[in-house]
Amino acid sequence: MPKRPTPRAEHLRLALAQEAARIMAEHGISDFLLAKRKAADRFGVADGAALPKNVEIEAALEQYQRLFDGDGHAESLRAQRDAALKAMRQLREFEPRLVGPVLTGTATRHAQVQLHLFTDTAESVTLKMLEMGLAHEVTEKRVRMDSARVLVLPGLRFELEAQPIETTVFPADGIRQSPVSPVDGRPMRRASASEVEALLAAS
Repeated sequence: MPKRPTPRAEHLRLALAQEAARIMAEHGISDFLLAKRKAADRFGVADGAALPKNVEIEAALEQYQRLFDGDGHAESLRAQRDAALKAMRQLREFEPRLVGPVLTGTATRHAQVQLHLFTDTAESVTLKMLEMGLAHEVTEKRVRMDSARVLVLPGLRFELEAQPIETTVFPADGIRQSPVSPVDGRPMRRASASEVEALLAAS
């Protein structure tokens, strides 16, 4: 039978999760592992087993945003979702889906809007950007589909209404399977433009 963590270990784990969440919120870090390491360094913790899970840090981040930046967080999240919806409407031919912290509601004010696009000709997205006159940067992103499969996919990064937007371009049939979430290891939640509209209406 596995040993149950002691109250002291649980307290340390919670403190590390809260510190990692603070670092993410205040310094614009989106990488959970980097935030954990910075929190561990600050607390002088060298034992990797003491580090919190990503889902625990996400929960601490939600709590931090409610306690310390309630109105500011709501305002920045609405601006991010509004920019996401405008981008999705402009890129509608690629069946865009919103993913990540802007969808889940844990985005910091520094977070990028993350969109998944679907087409068998990734160059068509670049051509669309040129048609719209949007300055952009061509990128690549590693995406974990399951425990054994990682894809390297093309993408584009641009700004709309002062909001940074990062797109990842999947093959057309990639809409059938979501990649694995870095937070909880489950299939990543994706939202269509109509679902983003509903989120904005509800807020």
